[in-house]
Amino acid sequence: MSSSSPGRNPSGSALATLDRVTARTPDGRTLFENLSLAFGRERTGVVGRNGTGKTTLLRLIAGLADPSEGAVARVGSVGWLEQRREPGPGEIVAEALGVAAPLAVVARVLAGQGSEEDLAAADWTLEGRIETALADVGLPDLDTSRPVASLSGGEQTRLRLAGLLLDPPDLLLLDEPTNHMDAEGRARVAEVLGRWPGGVVVASHDRSLLRRMDRIVELSGLGVATYGGGYDLYAGRKAAERAAAERALETAERDADRAARDNQRAAERRARRDRTGRAFAMKASEPKILLGAMKERAENSGEREDRLAERRVEAAAADLAAARERVERVRAMEIPLPSTGLAAGRTVVALDGATWTTPEGRRIVGPLSMRLTGPERVAVVGPNGAGKSTLLKLMAGVLAPTEGRVDRPVASALLDQEAALLRPGESLLAGYRRLNPEATANEAYAALARFLFRNAAAEKRVGTLSGGERLRAALACVMTGARPPQLLILDEPTNHLDLDSVAAVEAALRAWDGALVVVSHDADFLDALGIGRRLMPGQPQATTSPRRRAAAGAGSSTIGLGPGRP
Repeated sequence: MSSSSPGRNPSGSALATLDRVTARTPDGRTLFENLSLAFGRERTGVVGRNGTGKTTLLRLIAGLADPSEGAVARVGSVGWLEQRREPGPGEIVAEALGVAAPLAVVARVLAGQGSEEDLAAADWTLEGRIETALADVGLPDLDTSRPVASLSGGEQTRLRLAGLLLDPPDLLLLDEPTNHMDAEGRARVAEVLGRWPGGVVVASHDRSLLRRMDRIVELSGLGVATYGGGYDLYAGRKAAERAAAERALETAERDADRAARDNQRAAERRARRDRTGRAFAMKASEPKILLGAMKERAENSGEREDRLAERRVEAAAADLAAARERVERVRAMEIPLPSTGLAAGRTVVALDGATWTTPEGRRIVGPLSMRLTGPERVAVVGPNGAGKSTLLKLMAGVLAPTEGRVDRPVASALLDQEAALLRPGESLLAGYRRLNPEATANEAYAALARFLFRNAAAEKRVGTLSGGERLRAALACVMTGARPPQLLILDEPTNHLDLDSVAAVEAALRAWDGALVVVSHDADFLDALGIGRRLMPGQPQATTSPRRRAAAGAGSSTIGLGPGRP
């Protein structure tokens, strides 16, 4: 595997060192082995397919897990920000920050109720540091008595990051920190990591965040590789390495075939010589002693040719095996989306004064009037809580508008980031037949096989699938039925997907001929899909058709979605 020195480590000293570390799952599967790595005061991004051990690596560095073999040494303090943690019952912001007790001390002193111990322990800088930390992560003026459960998932992650800022560790470990975050939250996290004075190790598939890294560590079925620089340099070198390995494999396969053919031809020549020799001996025209000497010479020559041919075949086979080891043996995910035949300009969804209000009377979306025509590609963007997911549900018919009207003249499908149309306890086959009751068992097996769920894989329980597998399974169920959708509505489809799965989804959707409405905070993903219009909360409504906008020279347009979540 390739390696290079990190781009930034001014001190040269390691904060964490892994010495010949091996990690295995509880069932004995090896994630990685004989791994030796050092982490200093640089920013390291950890990437790899789901299941390769990224979270395990971070837990080993943090001391939250023990290696199966080898040793992990740490110098200085380590901070751990896990991917998602549910708040405790009644947990408030001060408790999540880890400052509830010292804040109470200050409060008692200010109220004139403090003891001598309180006076001695009071930290008069604490409130200022809390204010600064919350502002740094984009949560200014957050009430420390507010329940944590009232915050969004992204806000909770930023809150826990602010807690680490109060007493910054030497080495910061983050597991998918920007999942569930809007663009502002992602930018805040990136800014914090950019200013971090110590070391950072972050497992992520957020390409924008990975571009800020000083080096990339990749976990794969072939082991661990280190690449200097950020994501773009890594992606370029990775692509070049894969291309070179594939060329070497093609050459080795040709050489192995050639050696086998040469061996076969040599065997055929020996067989012909043997037949000729037996026929000559039967004539008995030469003395027996001469015939015996001739036979011995022929046998010795044949044995030498056999050994030489065998060595050539063995050498070619060894070269082929080595070439195969250099190419990842994990099948690339492919998503064969069928053609929809959607005509240009065909209306796929139209909203006329559509509004959705909660039972408590809080308006989330609208009033909104707009029309989407095929095969238009639209992104719904904006901060968390702006009503984006509610709008998608109105478009898909999952929610009925409380006022106004939504027309859906073509078949559509809504897929959220959890692929909730599939049930965790059912098999893929059962889920497919539930969603496509007209399909026979053989038709269901065939449809799932097209999406790489072949034979026994079709019997997998949905709850055991990775994020990429679940999205692929959901697409198989909705795209291969009797009436495949011409409008696909996607809500944060790349959350929980590894980089290879994201690339496969991008390739499939880019080539698809249907209409798309997508909610995503991943700018790279939206760019890859060829988005033609962005719908943004709080901006003026736009109802003109794409054709008229193109004629007017407008590059994009926005609409208002209403107040959304406060």
